[in-house]
Amino acid sequence: MENVRMGVIGIGGMGSNHCRQIAAGNIPGMVLAAVADIRESRREWAKAELPDSVKVYDSGEALLDSGEVDAVLIATPHYLHPVFAIQAMKRGLHVMSEKPAGVYTKQVREMNGEADRSNVVFGLMFNQRTNPVYRKLRELVQSGEYGALKRVNWIITDWYRTQAYYDSGDWRATWDGEGGGVLLNQCPHQLDLLQWICGMPASVQAFCHEGKWHHIEVEDDVTAYLEYPNGATGVFITTTGDAPGTNRLEVTLERAKLVCEGGKLMMYELEENERQFCFSSKEGFAQPKGQWITVETPGENTQHNGVLAAFAGAILNGTELVAKGQEGIYGLTLSNAMHLSHWLNRKITLPLDEDLFLEELNKRRKQSRKKESSTGVTFDTTGTYGS
Repeated sequence: MENVRMGVIGIGGMGSNHCRQIAAGNIPGMVLAAVADIRESRREWAKAELPDSVKVYDSGEALLDSGEVDAVLIATPHYLHPVFAIQAMKRGLHVMSEKPAGVYTKQVREMNGEADRSNVVFGLMFNQRTNPVYRKLRELVQSGEYGALKRVNWIITDWYRTQAYYDSGDWRATWDGEGGGVLLNQCPHQLDLLQWICGMPASVQAFCHEGKWHHIEVEDDVTAYLEYPNGATGVFITTTGDAPGTNRLEVTLERAKLVCEGGKLMMYELEENERQFCFSSKEGFAQPKGQWITVETPGENTQHNGVLAAFAGAILNGTELVAKGQEGIYGLTLSNAMHLSHWLNRKITLPLDEDLFLEELNKRRKQSRKKESSTGVTFDTTGTYGS
């Protein structure tokens, strides 16, 4: 195989951008062979904007059965990510899924099992893992050079969205259509990075405000408290209602404090392990000495295109993915635990009770309000796509 023939299922905001990048030849080892969408307007867009060689189908199943593709990129509403992934894997097709992996971990666990059995390449679009700042931050935390984790705080509130955004699709911001709000739509990247950098917590307690800033039924404001197996603690705060918002990640280790903000990574490096200093100092108000330094973060931030290029490389040459698809369950576990904690008003200990979560989710799906209409407007949600 010289090039991976890629099919894209779902060509809304994210899917159409992926189509443009692949069709333009920006992904080495990959060509756009087919697209599918249930909306006629999007199919018409594809016929008008994409090369004539790209086949256009009115359903994901038709694309999967076409024989035109070696792999698929799934960019549908969230509930359908595992559905199409499993169907593709059963046909021997390689799979790249947009985030999140799914809505509930029990379904995602089934998808992961099929991936393990099928022996196909399975990746997830965690493009923030290509950011050199986060890669370096993970390296410093995981190396152990600066001691154990003590505390992590992430305030990620620069997800501002208007009511028009939520009104743009009948599936958006509903329990039955999307399965959640800011945790499941905007924050899968941050929840993935949180566990990728610091590991999984042992327990979660969260307060989720549903429809606090918008006319929606799902959460748009969240504060969560995390406890880690070694006793470290964490706070995760997010919303789509703050203007201006903040994106500041602080990780405190025994011998350093790391701060990621504004695209830079700063570190306050202590001369001595704080735990040792605490019990050896004879002065009650003494502070361990140290200094702030700017951490070099070399490397290119390839984002979505880098994830797709690595996916093609894994298929053609067996090289490493940016994120294996099976890893998507970890960040989803965090969002599921936050939802469940809020619904039951108590701390949730991990591993998550997946049956209980699904039971509670289905209660909300049954009561989910059907939107009478939507604007049908497609928003470009990529931000700095390909940069």
